[in-house]
This record gives sequence, structure tokens and C-alpha cells, in this order.
Amino acid sequence: MRLVFAGTPAAAVPTLRRLAASHDIAAVVTRPDAPLGRRRVLTASPVAQAAEELGLPIIKAARLDDAVTAEITALEVDLGVIVAYGGLVREPLLSAPRAGWINLHFSLLPAWRGAAPVQRALIAGDAVLGASVFQLVAELDAGDVFATHAVDVPETATAGEALEALASEGAGLTADVVSAIADGTALAVPQEGEPTFAAKLTLADGLLDWNQPLDAVFARFRGVTPEPGAHTTVAGQPLKVLEAAPAPDAESLAPGRLRGTKTVLHIGTGTTPLAVTRVQPAGKGAMNAVDWWRGLRGGDELVAGA
Repeated sequence: MRLVFAGTPAAAVPTLRRLAASHDIAAVVTRPDAPLGRRRVLTASPVAQAAEELGLPIIKAARLDDAVTAEITALEVDLGVIVAYGGLVREPLLSAPRAGWINLHFSLLPAWRGAAPVQRALIAGDAVLGASVFQLVAELDAGDVFATHAVDVPETATAGEALEALASEGAGLTADVVSAIADGTALAVPQEGEPTFAAKLTLADGLLDWNQPLDAVFARFRGVTPEPGAHTTVAGQPLKVLEAAPAPDAESLAPGRLRGTKTVLHIGTGTTPLAVTRVQPAGKGAMNAVDWWRGLRGGDELVAGA
């Protein structure tokens, strides 16, 4: 089939590579270069880098406006495929490909429609995640579903790790749907059940509330790692929590109280402590949590979030 592909982050790259191996990709649409790192160097998106490596035409666009719509329409493609592009597809572009657009979404629809499905699912404590390929329609993530794939998530997996696994599984799922559309055997069914929604995360979503039970604290840590990042404050200074795990056998601590051992830093929650192994203080690089704690005065007297 002749396709147009739209995507931006690393999670979209496996699908692009899988489709490029079997179909004619007329163009790859992705977001413009963005400043990254401390030096804010303009950097092409992961999808743009992959498309360049594959020798595919690239359209960089912050939004799918009239000019981009005209450019894509002129390509006369059979199908549009979108994976986390970061912008809305509206009419008349929605109907420009002969078979419309399909979307790979990282949830089991109608659960977690929206921008941050994996992150919100983990924060909510979902044990099973998944991917869905559906027909794109004007309403947010509401189209009929061609295929789904459920994935049992390890209890310690962060959003970044879960998304990497789902991106790999989703690439094959999407390729199968494209092949079925090409040979006329694809069947999409309406979504069933009450939808939930996954709003885009903000920095505030990463704030850890040590008064909550350990399960809730760790679920939030997993859901916001690596982006926007889990964080707290200690002695009025921000501290990013980069690596952590439950410590059910550790000595009890009051919520937010810090206590270090030779190998790990424990922070009290509303139930049992969280074991923190790597942190990043404000203005510094990532470091071992115990090394950071030893550099503080009055270690056991410090309270996270205070």
C-alpha cells in the first residue's frame, strides 16, 4: 500500500520501520526540530532521524494546517498511519487517504483515551496495559477498533520501560492491520464500555505525596518516570527521584522521613518506606542517593516534602 506516516517520539519508530519494510511510504510527517539538553541544541525528532536513515521524504510540521493538508493530499495515498504525532488530524485531511487514517494508541480502548495513556494507567495502578489500532475519527480516540493486544506489565516497570515494550508489540499489530486493509479482510468494531481519559502530564503530576500509602507513591513514581519526572523537596530544595523500589521489609518511618543505610536511602510513606537508589539535586547531575544523603547535615532529621 501507499502510505503516509505521522509520528514524532521514539515510541513511533518501530512502527515506521516495520511498515517501511513492506509498503511504499510516500512521506513521513513529524514535529519540527526541538531544543534538547542543557545547551538546548536543535534536534530532529526520533521519527525524523529514522525516516532520514530509511531515505524517506519528510514533512516537518507543528500542526496539520491547510498547507500540510494540501501537500499530503497531493501524494494520493491509500492510507494514513499515525503514532503519537502530537497534533490533531481534522477534515479534509482526515478523509484524504482512500481508506482514511488508522492510529496506534497505547491503551486498551476505550480505557485511557488521550495524550498520556501509559503514564495515567500506571499512576492508577493498572496491572495490564495494551495497544489498540483503530480508525481515526474526529472525536478523540473514539473510532472503531481493528485490533488490540494486552501486555502484563512487570510490577517495577516505569512508563518509559512499558512504552518501549508496547511500541515493539504495537508495530507488529499495526503492520497486521495495514496488511488486512490492503487485502480487504480488515474488520473494525465499535468500542465498548465507559471511556477513561489520559490528560497530558505536567511537572505537578510528578510531585510525590509521602502521606499516601507506598503503593500509591510507587505507582506515581512509575507513571511519571522518565517524564515529567518524580520529584520532592528536602529542606526547601527540589530533588528528583530517578530510581526507586518498594522496601516492605525496611524499618518503619514517618511519612517523608529520610534514613540512609550503606546501600540505599529509605523515605517513609503512609505505610512502608520507599527505597531510593538514585537522585538528582537541583543544579547537579544524577548521583547515588546514599552519597547525596551523606552530604547532608542531620540526615535522619530531614523530611522530604518539607
